[in-house]
Amino acid sequence: MVAVSSAHPTHHRKSWSDAPSGFFEAEAAGLRWLAQAQPHGGARVVEVCHVGTDHIELTRLRPARPTAEAAEALGRGLAVTHGAGAPAFGSPPPHWTGDAWIGRQPQTNDPIPSWGLFYAEQRVRPFVRRALDRGHLDDAGARTVDRVCDRLAAGAFDDDRPPARIHGDLWSGNVVFPPDGAVLIDPAAHGGHGLTDLAMLALFGCPGLDRVAAAYEEAAGLASGWRDLIGLHQLHPLAVHASSHGPAYAVRLVETARAFA
Repeated sequence: MVAVSSAHPTHHRKSWSDAPSGFFEAEAAGLRWLAQAQPHGGARVVEVCHVGTDHIELTRLRPARPTAEAAEALGRGLAVTHGAGAPAFGSPPPHWTGDAWIGRQPQTNDPIPSWGLFYAEQRVRPFVRRALDRGHLDDAGARTVDRVCDRLAAGAFDDDRPPARIHGDLWSGNVVFPPDGAVLIDPAAHGGHGLTDLAMLALFGCPGLDRVAAAYEEAAGLASGWRDLIGLHQLHPLAVHASSHGPAYAVRLVETARAFA
């Protein structure tokens, strides 16, 4: 388990004595990369105070009641952060060449020019295989998701949007609302598609989600019909949870995949 310490009054310390090599360094690199967009109106990101091989110290955040204004600012800020871009789909944060994780599960960040190919081969299929190997997903369900991955890899869902600088694990628990607005924590940052962050917020809920989405839509200039693709961008987190949390998520994964197979 990742332990949390509160010894320093203004710092939040997370530690894990058996952390894989680079675990906290990867988190710090992602936070700093996302934070580069803040001076230009990007989403606010928690500040890294110190990082070591078995811990990370962050500025302490004191949650307050979320407001509509904070939700709208989050949507606009995410659009700016995504617009800051990445060299390629799958690009890791600058100066980071080590492993990558989502939560405590490993994943890869190998840059390639196509979003669909990256998403299929580095985000969905690896976790489908793990869920299958662990008995959380059956062969028929895996084949359904694989059909979607075949379409993804062939470019059926690619668009003309360039690689976005995304948080990559943006469920509601990774958005903190202090009194002065939303702050992002615990990223799995990489070059991806901006809808992936919105999809995860929608999957697990977020205070003021409708306002976040509307503000993002306007600021990012999304094409009509983007909401129809949210389920596609939820395949990765659903596969992650099918692998780690069991068959209930596998059922939802397969149900979601059928709409795109």
